[in-house]
Amino acid sequence: MSTGSQSRASLDPATVNVRVKLALLWAATMFCYVYGDYFELYVPGKLQEMIGGQLAFGPATQGALVGTSILLIVPALMVVLSAMLSPRVCRAVNIALGVFYALVMAVAMQGAWYFYKLFGVVEIVLTLSIAWQAWRWPRRAEVQGP
Repeated sequence: MSTGSQSRASLDPATVNVRVKLALLWAATMFCYVYGDYFELYVPGKLQEMIGGQLAFGPATQGALVGTSILLIVPALMVVLSAMLSPRVCRAVNIALGVFYALVMAVAMQGAWYFYKLFGVVEIVLTLSIAWQAWRWPRRAEVQGP
């Protein structure tokens, strides 16, 4: 058998379970959140605002920081929960949160620097892909009796 014929053989599609797809999409989303927020620290004046106790939407109060923490904890937990929740709950939660986080990013990137808008667009694509994958969750084939 020649090496040339092996390279022309069809590749096995190796289908990926929807739960794995969802967990990977949430993980990619989290990486974008972390890097986007990290790079934002290089925007002139950003560190001074932080030192002065200012968030993008107002003062850095206990409540504002807890709310922001929850906003970021949920996608991190979805990496694991996408593998652990029952299929029906997992599907519903991923659809709802995928759409919700796409909307959050659409609002958050208004007036932002171009790099942040780039991250925002990628995050919107990722979170809408989460909702789409969950929406298209494969159904179990019905078994016909004798």
